[in-house]
Amino acid sequence: MDFYRNKNVVVTGAGGFIGSHLVERLLELGANVTAFVHYNAAGTRGLIDRLPIQDQNRIRFVAGDLAEQDALDEAFEGQVVAFHLAAIIAIPFSYMRPAQTVNNNLQTTLNVLGAVGRHKVKRLVHTSSSEVYGTAQRVPIDETHPQEAQSPYAASKIACDKLAQSYHLSFNLPVATVRPFNTYGPRQSARAIIPTIIAQALTRKQVYLGAMHPTRDLNFVTDTVDGFLRVGCTPGIEGRTYNFGSGKEISIGELADRIIKIVGGDIPVTFDPTRIRPNASEVGRLIADSSRARADLGWEPCVSLDEGLKKTVDWVGQNLGAYRPDNYQV
Repeated sequence: MDFYRNKNVVVTGAGGFIGSHLVERLLELGANVTAFVHYNAAGTRGLIDRLPIQDQNRIRFVAGDLAEQDALDEAFEGQVVAFHLAAIIAIPFSYMRPAQTVNNNLQTTLNVLGAVGRHKVKRLVHTSSSEVYGTAQRVPIDETHPQEAQSPYAASKIACDKLAQSYHLSFNLPVATVRPFNTYGPRQSARAIIPTIIAQALTRKQVYLGAMHPTRDLNFVTDTVDGFLRVGCTPGIEGRTYNFGSGKEISIGELADRIIKIVGGDIPVTFDPTRIRPNASEVGRLIADSSRARADLGWEPCVSLDEGLKKTVDWVGQNLGAYRPDNYQV
């Protein structure tokens, strides 16, 4: 992707799981990367702090809050492509703090859209979620599938998507939307299903999970990042939305069995009722139709589930200190 060489690119949510991998790949492609990170008193920059120091030294950091126009203007001035990933993404947290989730996600998206317009950024890649579809009403799920907000988080993302669409239609803003299905890989926190299974399997005598019947379409993080990059550089796709998924589904129970097999040992899986979503909120089935991404972007997932799981098991095993036993959530 020679497009990104020497291009000015900004990433919001750069310290997050997908964001840090996106920044890492942009650096490999020779981009001039500005990483927008949320300021904190410790001066940490999220998962970007895990990148090699020589890579960190090549990044222009803007620390601040996406609620502040001054910070946005500092980050977005002179940028060619913007990737907007910053959001509150934890579904269990959205049950506890729905107002914070909705207010944060919608307001930050609104502010980013404004910054893109003010600074005439050539392409905004807006991040959605497969959660906006709810439980599949038909499979595989394409981009025209009905949207069903089965959690406050999903509702916030639907609203953000519609806001981005409105700015494209009202102001001709050059935005395209990506909908990654369940992304996993190194550096992901125990908030997500795969690292919580791995961390428990490596440190406990049994694995505790909530509902094990839901199915998910799992995509390794490097494949998801490749989709983001293709949306960022492909001409003529403004206003479009793209699913990124493998087109294959696996139940949570089957996934746990597969991970335990990779880890090794005889580790039982135990149902924990404290880990289930409210009944009507549980998304029972997700499986992607990514044919639009194949046709428009030439995107295909390259990493098989077994290969991706092995890479993730290895990484978690080498970084167990990042996984607190009281934070294994599903």
